[in-house]
Amino acid sequence: MRLAGPLRVIVIILTAGLTWILVSILLGTQSGFSRLQQLLNNPESPPSAEPRPKKYKCGLPQACPDQTLAFKITSGAANVIGPKICLEDKMLMSSVKNNVGRGLNIALVNGVNGELIDAKFFDMWAGDVSELLKFIRPLHEGTLVFVASYDDPATKMNEETRRIFTELGSSIAKDLAFRDSWVFVGAKGVQDKSPFEQHVKNSKSSNKYEGWPEALEMEGCIPQRTAEVQ
Repeated sequence: MRLAGPLRVIVIILTAGLTWILVSILLGTQSGFSRLQQLLNNPESPPSAEPRPKKYKCGLPQACPDQTLAFKITSGAANVIGPKICLEDKMLMSSVKNNVGRGLNIALVNGVNGELIDAKFFDMWAGDVSELLKFIRPLHEGTLVFVASYDDPATKMNEETRRIFTELGSSIAKDLAFRDSWVFVGAKGVQDKSPFEQHVKNSKSSNKYEGWPEALEMEGCIPQRTAEVQ
C-alpha cells in the first residue's frame, strides 16, 4: 500500500511523456524520440533553426563570378506595372524610385566599375525621338546600356535609333514594333551581338494582357572591362 502513491506518480509521468511523443509524430514536427534524446543529453540546447536560403545580388539564384556584374531587368507589364533595372544589388530604375515611364527606360553604366552614369526614360509614343538620340549618340567605348520597355517602345523609333541599338549589340531593334516587350543589355564598341536580349512580339493571338504581350525578366553576369577606353 505504501508503494501506491509513488507508482501512481510514475504512471502519470510515463503517460504524459508517451502522449507528447505521439502528438509530435502526428503533427509532423521533430521526432518525439529524437527530441527526448536531445533534451536528455543537453536540456539547455534550443531546437535547431532551419537554415535561411542564401540571397545573392539582385535576387539571382547563384553568385556571379569575380570580375562580373550581377544584373536583373524586368520590362513593364502592359501599361500598369513599371519596369525595373537592378545592378550589383542596387536598383537603378523602378517605380519606387520614380524614374521610369512609358517607352524606353535606359540606364548607362561604367563598364569598368559598374557605377551608374545616367538613367532616363523616353516616351516612344508621344515624345520626341531627338531626346533619345542625344542620350545614346555620345557614348564612350565600354559604356554598358541597360534597356527595359514599358507600354510602347517603338512607335517613334527612326532608322538612326534602330541602327545605334544594333551597333550596341541588339538583334531585335531593327524589327521592334508597337507595344512589343523588350529587355536588352548592350555596350558601346561590342563586336558581336549581345547574349543579353529578350523580346516578345505584340500579337492578338498570344498576348497575355489585353493589347500587350507578357512582361519579360532577364538576369545574368556581365564581364567587367579591365580598363576604360575613351
